[in-house]
Amino acid sequence: VYASGSVALLADTAHNIGDGLNSIPLLIAFYLARKAATRRYTYGFGRAQDIAGIFIVVSILVSAGIVFWESFRRLLNPQPLENLGWVAAAAIVGFLGNEAVAVLQIRVGKRIGSAALVADGLHARTDGLTSLAVLLAAAGSGLGFPLADPVIGLLIGVAILFIGWEAARRIWYRLMDAVEPEIIEGVETAVANHPQVRSLERLRLRWVGHQLQGDVRLVLQSGTDAVEAKREIRHAARHAAPKLTDLVIDLQQE
Repeated sequence: VYASGSVALLADTAHNIGDGLNSIPLLIAFYLARKAATRRYTYGFGRAQDIAGIFIVVSILVSAGIVFWESFRRLLNPQPLENLGWVAAAAIVGFLGNEAVAVLQIRVGKRIGSAALVADGLHARTDGLTSLAVLLAAAGSGLGFPLADPVIGLLIGVAILFIGWEAARRIWYRLMDAVEPEIIEGVETAVANHPQVRSLERLRLRWVGHQLQGDVRLVLQSGTDAVEAKREIRHAARHAAPKLTDLVIDLQQE
């Protein structure tokens, strides 16, 4: 940025720095999530990952604000870029590095069920795409269009806002105990299809960090062995939702 004066590259750099800083609250959250439950925190510390997600969303919005501010300044005072080769090289390196991080974070986040880690991975993927946009700014400036740089900077800012919205939506769902409909339907089907279940009265699930917890109220057929039925129902539910670590079963005989 110092060598070229590119506001598009500055925008991409600010976004990358924000993405790197996001790893700090996320790392702290994962360490907290490993702590055992206490008398005060009876559900454990899994929610720390969702709190970290809030910090990630805030950092995304802050980086968007910096991008818009610098881009508007350069629109009012356009200047030709220097050292375009270095700008292009930085853009390519930024894309490759961010995409590698994004693939890893999204893959692991989906596997362990961490919305915060997926959000951070999506953030990194957007960083990679915006790094490629810097190439367009360098090309435009090289062809004699100095306004290409701030325009690309504004487009990067818009992309940051979109990824911020997606990350905020995911974290909102987790904080409000929303669970993916397909997971709920899978557990409902597994439980209701048990041969000893007469009816499923209620099923509630919620994420605590990257683990699912829930409770279910059932009416069993008369003469059913309640202990054995609980064991089989819990096994079926966990088979349908592998992240389900705790299921409280309230049984009633007809």
